[in-house]
Amino acid sequence: MIELRHLRYFVAVAEEGHVTRAAERLGMQQPPLSQQIKALEQALGVPLLHRLPRGVRPTESGLVLLAEARAVLAQLDRALETVRRTGRGELGRVAVGFTSSAAFHPFVSAAIRGFREAAPGVEMAMEEGSTGELVAALRAERLDAAFIRSPVGDAAGLVVEPLLDEPMVAVVPAGHPLAGEANPIPLAALAGQPFVLYRRPSGPGLYDSIIAACRAAGFSPRIAQEAPRLVSTLSLVEAGLGVSIVPASMARLDAGGVATLRLAAPPVAPLHLARRDAEPLGATRRFVEHVRGMVEA
Repeated sequence: MIELRHLRYFVAVAEEGHVTRAAERLGMQQPPLSQQIKALEQALGVPLLHRLPRGVRPTESGLVLLAEARAVLAQLDRALETVRRTGRGELGRVAVGFTSSAAFHPFVSAAIRGFREAAPGVEMAMEEGSTGELVAALRAERLDAAFIRSPVGDAAGLVVEPLLDEPMVAVVPAGHPLAGEANPIPLAALAGQPFVLYRRPSGPGLYDSIIAACRAAGFSPRIAQEAPRLVSTLSLVEAGLGVSIVPASMARLDAGGVATLRLAAPPVAPLHLARRDAEPLGATRRFVEHVRGMVEA
């Protein structure tokens, strides 16, 4: 049976034109190499080398085998290198999810942009969704990692790594009496105001944090409107349906119709990276390490 090593042996002998020099190149003894070349000739049923007084040269059949063997070995080397690069996370694919609010945090955009620059051979697929949708996609293996705001209630089978905490801010319509306030306001200043909040099933962590912060400030918020997405809260506030509390990075979306107010003791909006608890491999491992490196830096 002909094996790849026979092709490597033959290429070395043909290129060196001398069995002894080929044996040195291959790191083996000359007699076993000569035996392997003879075994290859017997298996093919044709002579591959002209034995000369000072060396060897390929026969016509040998020249054909030399060209084909080089092509086969080159293809094999490319395949092995592709496998190695995929294992190192230089090639492959990674699917990353993010909640609507996480997408606007500078850390998330910097992480994605930096990874694209560091691993241009990796295809990135992006998906936006609620925390529950992203967690379900992780468990179904449609996503490899996801930036989420709230901790996961049932974290079985997942690893949820905290990345950072972001202060939250109050947003009010541009014509609101508090709109011109430059100093941080107490959360209690919003007591009695109608609130626009993100629907709890979509983002239970932020929703519960806001409710808890309001109660700690001495009031229960009157929820006048629930937004289907956190991004929608700004539009509803601008339309005059109420006030809201959002992560500070969301203020970048303000088109001028709302006023952003700092809070004296703001609740925080955490940012986490969630993934399956199996050890990440390839591009996913490299992406996770890239994000961790940004946190450490």
